[in-house]
Amino acid sequence: MNKKALLVTTVSGFVPQFEMNNVHILQSMGFEVHYAANYHTPSYGDDNHRLDGTGIVRHQIDFVRSPFRPDNLTAYRQLKQLMREHQFQLIHCHTPMGSVLARLAAHRTSTRPVIYTAHGFHFYSGAPLKNWLFYYPVEKFLSRYTDQQICINHEDYRRASAKFHSRYTDYIPGAGIDLNRIRQTESIDPTQKKRQLKLPLNRIILLSSGELIKRKNHETVLRALAKLREYRDDFQYVICGHGELNDYLHHLTEDLNITDHVAFLGYRTDILEICRAADLFIFPSFQEGLPMALLEAMASGLPVLCSDIRGNNDLMEPLISEDSLTPCAGGIMVRKADDADAYCQALIRLLSEREKLKEMGEANKTRAEAFSSELVAEKMQGIYERLMKNQIQR
Repeated sequence: MNKKALLVTTVSGFVPQFEMNNVHILQSMGFEVHYAANYHTPSYGDDNHRLDGTGIVRHQIDFVRSPFRPDNLTAYRQLKQLMREHQFQLIHCHTPMGSVLARLAAHRTSTRPVIYTAHGFHFYSGAPLKNWLFYYPVEKFLSRYTDQQICINHEDYRRASAKFHSRYTDYIPGAGIDLNRIRQTESIDPTQKKRQLKLPLNRIILLSSGELIKRKNHETVLRALAKLREYRDDFQYVICGHGELNDYLHHLTEDLNITDHVAFLGYRTDILEICRAADLFIFPSFQEGLPMALLEAMASGLPVLCSDIRGNNDLMEPLISEDSLTPCAGGIMVRKADDADAYCQALIRLLSEREKLKEMGEANKTRAEAFSSELVAEKMQGIYERLMKNQIQR
Protein backbone atom coordinates (compact mmCIF):
# COMPACT_ATOMS: atom_id res chain seq x y z
CA MET A 1 0.00 0.00 0.00
CA ASN A 2 1.31 3.46 -0.93
CA LYS A 3 1.96 5.83 1.93
CA LYS A 4 -0.37 8.82 1.81
CA ALA A 5 0.00 12.22 3.44
CA LEU A 6 -2.79 14.78 3.60
CA LEU A 7 -2.20 18.53 3.67
CA VAL A 8 -5.16 20.63 4.80
CA THR A 9 -5.69 24.38 4.41
CA THR A 10 -8.84 26.48 4.31
CA VAL A 11 -8.11 28.08 0.92
CA SER A 12 -6.37 26.41 -1.99
CA GLY A 13 -3.56 28.85 -2.75
CA PHE A 14 -1.70 28.27 0.49
CA VAL A 15 0.28 25.15 -0.42
CA PRO A 16 1.65 26.37 -3.79
CA GLN A 17 2.52 29.70 -2.15
CA PHE A 18 4.24 28.45 1.01
CA GLU A 19 4.41 24.67 1.32
CA MET A 20 5.93 23.21 -1.85
CA ASN A 21 9.21 22.47 -0.07
CA ASN A 22 7.32 20.26 2.38
CA VAL A 23 5.49 18.61 -0.52
CA HIS A 24 8.82 17.73 -2.10
CA ILE A 25 10.16 16.37 1.21
CA LEU A 26 7.13 14.12 1.66
CA GLN A 27 7.31 12.91 -1.93
CA SER A 28 11.02 12.11 -1.50
CA MET A 29 10.05 10.03 1.56
CA GLY A 30 7.72 7.95 -0.61
CA PHE A 31 4.42 9.64 0.23
CA GLU A 32 1.63 10.27 -2.22
CA VAL A 33 0.65 13.80 -1.27
CA HIS A 34 -3.03 14.77 -1.11
CA TYR A 35 -4.33 18.29 -0.58
CA ALA A 36 -7.73 19.13 0.93
CA ALA A 37 -8.90 22.75 0.57
CA ASN A 38 -11.69 24.87 -0.81
CA TYR A 39 -10.67 25.19 -4.45
CA HIS A 40 -13.53 27.60 -5.11
CA THR A 41 -11.77 30.25 -3.00
CA PRO A 42 -8.15 30.36 -4.20
CA SER A 43 -5.81 32.78 -2.49
CA TYR A 44 -2.45 34.19 -3.63
CA GLY A 45 -3.70 34.19 -7.22
CA ASP A 46 -6.89 33.87 -9.20
CA ASP A 47 -6.93 30.12 -9.85
CA ASN A 48 -5.26 26.81 -8.99
CA HIS A 49 -2.98 26.34 -11.99
CA ARG A 50 0.17 26.33 -9.85
CA LEU A 51 -0.81 22.88 -8.60
CA ASP A 52 -0.75 21.45 -12.11
CA GLY A 53 2.07 18.98 -12.65
CA THR A 54 2.99 18.75 -8.96
CA GLY A 55 1.69 15.22 -8.45
CA ILE A 56 -0.61 16.45 -5.68
CA VAL A 57 -4.02 14.75 -5.46
CA ARG A 58 -6.68 17.39 -4.86
CA HIS A 59 -9.83 17.09 -2.74
CA GLN A 60 -12.55 19.74 -2.59
CA ILE A 61 -13.63 20.53 0.98
CA ASP A 62 -16.26 23.23 1.46
CA PHE A 63 -14.39 25.26 4.10
CA VAL A 64 -15.43 28.79 4.96
CA ARG A 65 -13.08 31.09 6.85
CA SER A 66 -15.53 32.22 9.51
CA PRO A 67 -15.60 29.93 12.57
CA PHE A 68 -19.22 30.90 13.17
CA ARG A 69 -20.65 29.65 9.86
CA PRO A 70 -22.58 26.33 10.00
CA ASP A 71 -21.21 25.51 6.53
CA ASN A 72 -18.11 24.19 8.28
CA LEU A 73 -20.14 21.26 9.61
CA THR A 74 -20.31 20.08 5.99
CA ALA A 75 -16.55 20.51 5.68
CA TYR A 76 -16.03 18.48 8.87
CA ARG A 77 -18.12 15.60 7.50
CA GLN A 78 -16.27 15.74 4.19
CA LEU A 79 -12.92 15.53 5.97
CA LYS A 80 -14.00 12.53 8.04
CA GLN A 81 -15.17 10.72 4.92
CA LEU A 82 -11.91 11.55 3.12
CA MET A 83 -9.78 10.27 6.00
CA ARG A 84 -11.75 7.04 6.31
CA GLU A 85 -11.57 6.43 2.57
CA HIS A 86 -7.83 6.98 2.14
CA GLN A 87 -6.38 5.88 5.49
CA PHE A 88 -3.68 8.56 5.52
CA GLN A 89 -0.42 7.87 7.35
CA LEU A 90 0.20 11.56 8.12
CA ILE A 91 -1.85 14.77 8.39
CA HIS A 92 -0.25 18.21 8.16
CA CYS A 93 -2.72 21.07 8.62
CA HIS A 94 -2.44 24.85 8.35
CA THR A 95 -4.69 27.94 8.59
CA PRO A 96 -7.27 28.44 11.35
CA MET A 97 -10.41 26.63 10.15
CA GLY A 98 -8.54 24.03 8.16
CA SER A 99 -6.50 23.05 11.20
CA VAL A 100 -9.44 23.03 13.62
CA LEU A 101 -11.58 20.76 11.46
CA ALA A 102 -8.65 18.55 10.38
CA ARG A 103 -7.66 17.81 13.96
CA LEU A 104 -11.25 17.07 15.00
CA ALA A 105 -11.75 14.78 12.00
CA ALA A 106 -8.40 13.05 12.56
CA HIS A 107 -9.28 12.41 16.19
CA ARG A 108 -12.69 11.05 15.21
CA THR A 109 -11.21 8.71 12.58
CA SER A 110 -8.10 7.74 14.63
CA THR A 111 -5.82 9.17 11.93
CA ARG A 112 -2.29 9.91 13.15
CA PRO A 113 0.17 11.50 13.39
CA VAL A 114 -1.22 15.04 13.11
CA ILE A 115 1.03 18.05 12.54
CA TYR A 116 -0.29 21.57 12.96
CA THR A 117 1.75 24.55 11.81
CA ALA A 118 0.44 27.75 13.39
CA HIS A 119 1.25 30.65 11.09
CA GLY A 120 0.64 33.13 13.90
CA PHE A 121 -1.88 32.46 16.68
CA HIS A 122 -4.79 34.93 16.84
CA PHE A 123 -3.94 35.44 20.53
CA TYR A 124 -0.70 37.32 21.10
CA SER A 125 0.70 40.13 23.19
CA GLY A 126 -1.57 43.09 22.56
CA ALA A 127 -4.32 41.07 20.85
CA PRO A 128 -7.97 42.01 21.53
CA LEU A 129 -9.51 40.38 24.61
CA LYS A 130 -12.08 38.57 22.45
CA ASN A 131 -9.24 36.72 20.70
CA TRP A 132 -7.97 35.41 24.03
CA LEU A 133 -11.46 34.45 25.19
CA PHE A 134 -12.29 32.51 22.01
CA TYR A 135 -9.18 31.35 20.13
CA TYR A 136 -6.88 30.56 23.06
CA PRO A 137 -9.11 27.93 24.74
CA VAL A 138 -9.90 26.37 21.35
CA GLU A 139 -6.21 25.95 20.51
CA LYS A 140 -5.36 24.70 23.98
CA PHE A 141 -8.11 22.05 23.76
CA LEU A 142 -7.14 20.96 20.24
CA SER A 143 -3.49 20.64 21.23
CA ARG A 144 -4.53 17.34 22.86
CA TYR A 145 -5.26 16.08 19.34
CA THR A 146 -1.96 17.39 17.96
CA ASP A 147 1.09 15.14 17.82
CA GLN A 148 3.38 17.87 16.51
CA GLN A 149 2.92 21.61 17.02
CA ILE A 150 5.07 23.86 14.85
CA CYS A 151 5.36 27.58 15.60
CA ILE A 152 7.01 30.03 13.23
CA ASN A 153 7.85 32.81 15.69
CA HIS A 154 9.35 32.83 19.17
CA GLU A 155 6.38 34.33 21.02
CA ASP A 156 4.03 31.59 19.82
CA TYR A 157 6.64 28.91 20.49
CA ARG A 158 7.18 29.99 24.08
CA ARG A 159 3.44 30.07 24.75
CA ALA A 160 2.69 26.72 23.09
CA SER A 161 5.61 25.02 24.85
CA ALA A 162 4.47 26.23 28.25
CA LYS A 163 0.68 25.96 27.97
CA PHE A 164 -0.34 23.40 25.34
CA HIS A 165 -0.45 19.60 25.33
CA SER A 166 1.05 18.58 21.97
CA ARG A 167 3.47 15.66 22.15
CA TYR A 168 6.15 17.71 20.41
CA THR A 169 6.48 21.47 19.97
CA ASP A 170 9.12 22.91 17.67
CA TYR A 171 10.11 26.32 16.38
CA ILE A 172 10.60 26.43 12.61
CA PRO A 173 11.28 29.86 11.05
CA GLY A 174 8.43 29.86 8.56
CA ALA A 175 8.58 28.30 5.13
CA GLY A 176 12.14 29.50 4.63
CA ILE A 177 13.38 31.61 1.75
CA ASP A 178 14.98 30.37 -1.45
CA LEU A 179 18.15 32.47 -1.51
CA ASN A 180 19.14 31.15 -4.94
CA ARG A 181 15.86 32.51 -6.34
CA ILE A 182 16.67 35.88 -4.78
CA ARG A 183 20.16 35.89 -6.29
CA GLN A 184 18.76 35.24 -9.76
CA THR A 185 17.13 38.69 -9.66
CA GLU A 186 20.41 40.53 -9.01
CA SER A 187 20.82 41.12 -12.74
CA ILE A 188 17.52 43.02 -12.95
CA ASP A 189 18.08 46.60 -14.09
CA PRO A 190 16.16 48.90 -11.68
CA THR A 191 15.62 51.60 -14.29
CA GLN A 192 14.22 49.17 -16.86
CA LYS A 193 11.92 47.64 -14.25
CA LYS A 194 10.62 51.10 -13.32
CA ARG A 195 9.95 51.84 -16.96
CA GLN A 196 8.15 48.52 -17.37
CA LEU A 197 5.93 49.33 -14.37
CA LYS A 198 5.48 52.94 -15.57
CA LEU A 199 6.97 54.33 -12.37
CA PRO A 200 8.70 57.72 -12.26
CA LEU A 201 12.46 57.51 -12.57
CA ASN A 202 13.16 60.58 -10.45
CA ARG A 203 11.33 59.53 -7.28
CA ILE A 204 12.21 57.38 -4.28
CA ILE A 205 10.29 54.10 -4.62
CA LEU A 206 8.54 52.92 -1.45
CA LEU A 207 7.18 49.39 -1.76
CA SER A 208 4.56 47.37 0.14
CA SER A 209 3.37 43.85 -0.64
CA GLY A 210 0.34 42.17 0.91
CA GLU A 211 -3.37 41.58 0.61
CA LEU A 212 -5.55 44.68 0.66
CA ILE A 213 -7.22 43.76 3.94
CA LYS A 214 -7.48 45.48 7.31
CA ARG A 215 -4.82 43.32 8.96
CA LYS A 216 -2.18 44.52 6.49
CA ASN A 217 -2.81 48.15 7.55
CA HIS A 218 -2.08 49.93 4.26
CA GLU A 219 -4.36 52.76 5.36
CA THR A 220 -1.96 53.98 8.04
CA VAL A 221 0.87 54.28 5.52
CA LEU A 222 -1.33 56.26 3.13
CA ARG A 223 -2.20 58.68 5.93
CA ALA A 224 1.49 58.94 6.84
CA LEU A 225 2.37 59.76 3.23
CA ALA A 226 -0.20 62.55 3.17
CA LYS A 227 1.66 64.05 6.15
CA LEU A 228 5.04 63.39 4.51
CA ARG A 229 4.05 65.56 1.53
CA GLU A 230 4.31 68.58 3.82
CA TYR A 231 8.07 67.90 3.97
CA ARG A 232 8.90 66.33 0.60
CA ASP A 233 7.12 64.95 -2.43
CA ASP A 234 9.89 63.07 -4.24
CA PHE A 235 8.44 59.65 -3.45
CA GLN A 236 6.23 57.06 -5.13
CA TYR A 237 4.42 54.44 -3.04
CA VAL A 238 3.87 51.10 -4.79
CA ILE A 239 1.36 48.61 -3.36
CA CYS A 240 1.32 45.03 -4.65
CA GLY A 241 -1.68 42.90 -3.73
CA HIS A 242 -5.42 42.65 -4.06
CA GLY A 243 -8.27 42.24 -1.61
CA GLU A 244 -11.56 43.47 -0.24
CA LEU A 245 -10.27 46.99 0.58
CA ASN A 246 -9.16 47.72 -2.98
CA ASP A 247 -11.90 50.29 -3.71
CA TYR A 248 -11.69 51.83 -0.24
CA LEU A 249 -7.93 52.40 -0.48
CA HIS A 250 -8.22 53.89 -3.96
CA HIS A 251 -10.85 56.33 -2.70
CA LEU A 252 -8.70 57.14 0.33
CA THR A 253 -5.76 58.15 -1.85
CA GLU A 254 -8.10 60.54 -3.66
CA ASP A 255 -9.42 61.99 -0.39
CA LEU A 256 -5.85 62.45 0.88
CA ASN A 257 -4.81 64.07 -2.41
CA ILE A 258 -1.90 61.65 -2.95
CA THR A 259 -3.18 59.81 -6.05
CA ASP A 260 -0.18 60.97 -8.08
CA HIS A 261 2.15 59.43 -5.49
CA VAL A 262 0.55 55.98 -5.15
CA ALA A 263 0.51 53.08 -7.63
CA PHE A 264 -1.69 50.04 -7.07
CA LEU A 265 -0.19 47.16 -9.07
CA GLY A 266 -2.58 44.38 -7.97
CA TYR A 267 -1.47 40.79 -7.37
CA ARG A 268 2.02 40.24 -8.77
CA THR A 269 4.19 37.22 -9.42
CA ASP A 270 7.32 39.36 -9.96
CA ILE A 271 7.66 40.81 -6.45
CA LEU A 272 11.35 39.94 -6.25
CA GLU A 273 12.02 41.86 -9.44
CA ILE A 274 10.01 44.82 -8.15
CA CYS A 275 12.14 44.77 -5.00
CA ARG A 276 15.14 45.51 -7.23
CA ALA A 277 13.43 48.71 -8.40
CA ALA A 278 12.54 49.85 -4.87
CA ASP A 279 14.47 51.93 -2.34
CA LEU A 280 12.59 51.09 0.87
CA PHE A 281 10.15 48.36 1.91
CA ILE A 282 7.21 49.29 4.15
CA PHE A 283 5.37 46.57 6.08
CA PRO A 284 2.82 48.03 8.55
CA SER A 285 0.77 44.95 9.52
CA PHE A 286 -1.24 44.70 12.72
CA GLN A 287 -0.64 40.94 12.95
CA GLU A 288 1.77 38.44 11.38
CA GLY A 289 3.21 35.00 11.96
CA LEU A 290 6.59 35.22 10.24
CA PRO A 291 6.00 37.33 7.13
CA MET A 292 7.45 35.99 3.89
CA ALA A 293 6.95 39.32 2.13
CA LEU A 294 9.17 41.07 4.67
CA LEU A 295 11.77 38.30 4.54
CA GLU A 296 11.93 38.46 0.73
CA ALA A 297 12.44 42.22 0.84
CA MET A 298 15.23 41.84 3.39
CA ALA A 299 16.92 39.11 1.36
CA SER A 300 16.71 41.41 -1.68
CA GLY A 301 18.76 43.99 0.21
CA LEU A 302 16.03 46.50 0.97
CA PRO A 303 15.98 48.61 4.14
CA VAL A 304 12.70 48.26 6.03
CA LEU A 305 10.11 50.36 7.82
CA CYS A 306 7.67 48.07 9.61
CA SER A 307 5.41 47.68 12.62
CA ASP A 308 6.97 46.40 15.85
CA ILE A 309 4.88 43.24 16.16
CA ARG A 310 5.40 39.52 16.66
CA GLY A 311 6.95 38.05 13.53
CA ASN A 312 8.36 41.33 12.26
CA ASN A 313 10.55 41.66 15.34
CA ASP A 314 11.69 38.04 14.89
CA LEU A 315 13.23 39.10 11.58
CA MET A 316 14.50 42.60 12.37
CA GLU A 317 17.34 43.21 14.84
CA PRO A 318 16.35 45.95 17.33
CA LEU A 319 19.13 48.23 18.54
CA ILE A 320 17.47 50.62 21.01
CA SER A 321 13.88 51.56 21.78
CA GLU A 322 12.60 55.12 21.57
CA ASP A 323 9.17 56.47 22.52
CA SER A 324 7.44 55.63 19.25
CA LEU A 325 10.19 54.11 17.10
CA THR A 326 12.55 51.14 17.41
CA PRO A 327 15.70 51.65 15.30
CA CYS A 328 17.13 48.40 13.91
CA ALA A 329 20.23 47.36 12.03
CA GLY A 330 18.12 47.12 8.89
CA GLY A 331 15.65 49.96 9.32
CA ILE A 332 13.04 51.18 11.80
CA MET A 333 10.08 49.53 13.53
CA VAL A 334 7.09 51.62 14.64
CA ARG A 335 5.90 50.77 18.14
CA LYS A 336 2.17 51.37 17.46
CA ALA A 337 1.08 49.94 14.12
CA ASP A 338 -1.65 52.55 13.60
CA ASP A 339 0.51 55.60 14.42
CA ALA A 340 0.60 57.54 11.14
CA ASP A 341 2.63 60.35 12.73
CA ALA A 342 5.33 57.87 13.78
CA TYR A 343 5.50 56.38 10.28
CA CYS A 344 5.84 59.88 8.88
CA GLN A 345 8.68 60.73 11.28
CA ALA A 346 10.42 57.45 10.48
CA LEU A 347 10.17 58.16 6.75
CA ILE A 348 11.60 61.65 7.22
CA ARG A 349 14.54 60.17 9.12
CA LEU A 350 15.18 57.29 6.70
CA LEU A 351 14.86 59.31 3.49
CA SER A 352 17.22 61.99 4.77
CA GLU A 353 20.01 59.42 5.10
CA ARG A 354 20.13 57.82 1.66
CA GLU A 355 23.65 56.42 2.11
CA LYS A 356 22.67 54.78 5.37
CA LEU A 357 19.80 53.03 3.59
CA LYS A 358 22.34 50.97 1.66
CA GLU A 359 24.00 49.85 4.88
CA MET A 360 20.62 48.87 6.30
CA GLY A 361 19.83 46.89 3.17
CA GLU A 362 23.10 44.98 3.45
CA ALA A 363 22.39 44.22 7.12
CA ASN A 364 18.98 42.81 6.15
CA LYS A 365 20.51 40.72 3.38
CA THR A 366 22.89 39.12 5.87
CA ARG A 367 20.13 38.61 8.43
CA ALA A 368 17.90 36.81 5.91
CA GLU A 369 20.48 34.06 5.43
CA ALA A 370 19.47 32.60 8.82
CA PHE A 371 16.01 31.86 7.37
CA SER A 372 17.03 29.94 4.25
CA SER A 373 14.73 27.26 2.86
CA GLU A 374 17.59 24.73 3.06
CA LEU A 375 17.81 25.11 6.84
CA VAL A 376 14.02 24.91 7.20
CA ALA A 377 13.81 21.82 4.93
CA GLU A 378 16.44 20.03 7.00
CA LYS A 379 14.45 20.65 10.20
CA MET A 380 11.13 19.67 8.61
CA GLN A 381 12.51 16.42 7.26
CA GLY A 382 13.75 15.58 10.74
CA ILE A 383 10.28 16.23 12.17
CA TYR A 384 8.55 14.06 9.55
CA GLU A 385 11.04 11.23 10.08
CA ARG A 386 10.71 11.37 13.87
CA LEU A 387 6.93 11.13 13.70
CA MET A 388 6.95 8.24 11.24
CA LYS A 389 9.53 6.37 13.29
CA ASN A 390 7.35 6.75 16.37
CA GLN A 391 4.32 5.47 14.46
CA ILE A 392 6.19 2.35 13.37
CA GLN A 393 7.28 1.65 16.95
CA ARG A 394 3.71 1.79 18.28
